[in-house]
Amino acid sequence: MLLHEKYGHVERIEDLLPLSLQITRFKILSQRRKWQRRGEYTQISTADIQLPDLDANPAGWVERKLMLERLTRAIAGLGERCRELLRLKLEGKSFGEIQKLMGAGSLNTVYTWDHRCRQQLLENMGGDWEAGA
Repeated sequence: MLLHEKYGHVERIEDLLPLSLQITRFKILSQRRKWQRRGEYTQISTADIQLPDLDANPAGWVERKLMLERLTRAIAGLGERCRELLRLKLEGKSFGEIQKLMGAGSLNTVYTWDHRCRQQLLENMGGDWEAGA
């Protein structure tokens, strides 16, 4: 049906081959433009990407372990409200959800608690996130 409507001007069977080749060429070019637009044309295969082996670096492992110990000690030094707030944030709760769960009067109260808890955590870590204790 579509062939009769769109290509009604084609009368001879010999004209179908050049027409089909032209349609195929247009489809290929359209697909390539779509790949370029989406970034698929220049995309690197995931098999070609070399990922670092994080377990192979003993120094990095020790640094992460020490940082985890510092962070654990610093969190233990926080008050109950701050520990609960951090737990809810790590669970992915929004500030609005945290406000309801913790019974805060307003959203700004939760923002203030969050700021103060982060400041206290930074102080407990020695005033610097990266430096050793």
